[in-house]
Amino acid sequence: MILVTGGAGFIGANFVLNWLAQCDEPLVNLDSLTYAGNLQSLQSVAKNSNYHFVQGDIGDKVLLEALLQQHQPRAVVHFAAESHVDRSIHGPADFVQTNIVGTFHLLEAVRHYWGGLSAHQAGAFRMLHVSTDEVYGSLKDADAPFTEQHAFQPNSPYSASKAASDHLVRAWHHTYGLPVLTTNCSNNYGPYHFPEKLIPLVIHNALAGKTLPIYGDGQQVRDWLYVSDHCSAICAVLQAGRLGETYNVGGWNEKTNLEVVHAICAHLDLARPLPNGSYADQISFVTDRPGHDRRYAIDASKLANELGWKPAETFETGIAKTIDWYLNNQDWVLNVTSGAYRDWVSQQYVTAQA
Repeated sequence: MILVTGGAGFIGANFVLNWLAQCDEPLVNLDSLTYAGNLQSLQSVAKNSNYHFVQGDIGDKVLLEALLQQHQPRAVVHFAAESHVDRSIHGPADFVQTNIVGTFHLLEAVRHYWGGLSAHQAGAFRMLHVSTDEVYGSLKDADAPFTEQHAFQPNSPYSASKAASDHLVRAWHHTYGLPVLTTNCSNNYGPYHFPEKLIPLVIHNALAGKTLPIYGDGQQVRDWLYVSDHCSAICAVLQAGRLGETYNVGGWNEKTNLEVVHAICAHLDLARPLPNGSYADQISFVTDRPGHDRRYAIDASKLANELGWKPAETFETGIAKTIDWYLNNQDWVLNVTSGAYRDWVSQQYVTAQA
C-alpha cells in the first residue's frame, strides 16, 4: 500500500481518485483538513475497502510513526502543503510551518521507518515529494523554459518555502541515502480545484455575475497542466524514476492569464450563454500583487525521454473538461464557497481516525 499526505487537497484528491480507479493497491490518505482540504471531493471512494482516511498533521511525529508502522507502506507520496501565493504574502508563517517544518518531520519519520525495513523492502521503498515550478523564479519572454538544472530563485514566501522543502528532500537523500524522488510541476487545473485560484475563480465569478479580476495587465505567462496528466506523471516517476532525481512536469501549454480568462469566457458563452453580451464583459483589471512572477515555463523533456510520459490533454481539451465539470457540479462549488463542506466534515469525522 501507499501513504499519501495532503490527499484531500486539489491535486492530492485527484491523485487518490485516479489511483483507486486504476489499481487495487490500498491507499491511506493523511490530511489535516485545512480550509482547502475537502473530503467531499473524495466522497465517491469513502467506502472503498482500499481507501482509508486519517485526519492529522504531517508535523505530528507520533502520528506519523504510528501510521507508518501500522500500514507499512511501500511508498509515500507527499502533497501536503500550503500552496496559495496570495495567502503566503499575507500570512507566511503557516507556509514556513507546513512546507518546511512539516516536510522535515515527515522526512525524519520516513527515514526512521525506512531504516527498520528489511533489505528487500528498503530497496523497493520510495518517497515522492511533489513540488512546483515556482521555486525556479521568473522567466523573461525570450528565455528557455525551466529545466531541472535551473537555479532556484523563489520570489514569494510560498515558493521560498517550497524551495526549502525541495532542498531538505535532496539533503536527506545525499546525507542519509533516503530513496526520494521530486517532481516540480507547472500550474495545475481541473476538477475539485478550490475557487481561490485563477481558473475556478473565473468560472465561479462568471456564473455568479461578478467581476473577473485580472492582476496588472494580464500578460503573466503560465504553463498549464491538466491535473489528471500530473497524476499520471507522478505514477510514472514513482514507478521508474531514478533515485534522488528531480523531474519537471509541464503541459507544454504556455498561456497568458488574459488568454486563459478569454478562453473560459468563450466556452461559457457557448455552454451557458448570457441573455445579452459575453462573459468577457465582466473582466476587470486590478492592482498587481507584490513580486508577481512574469513567466513560468516547464521543459518536461527529461520526463518524456527517460520515462516516456507526455500529457494526454491540450489546453483546449483540458479547459473544456474543467468548465463542464464545474457546470455539472455546482453543489460541490456551493458547499466549498459557503463553507458548508466544513459542516459535512464535522458530521462524518467527529474525531481523528488512525
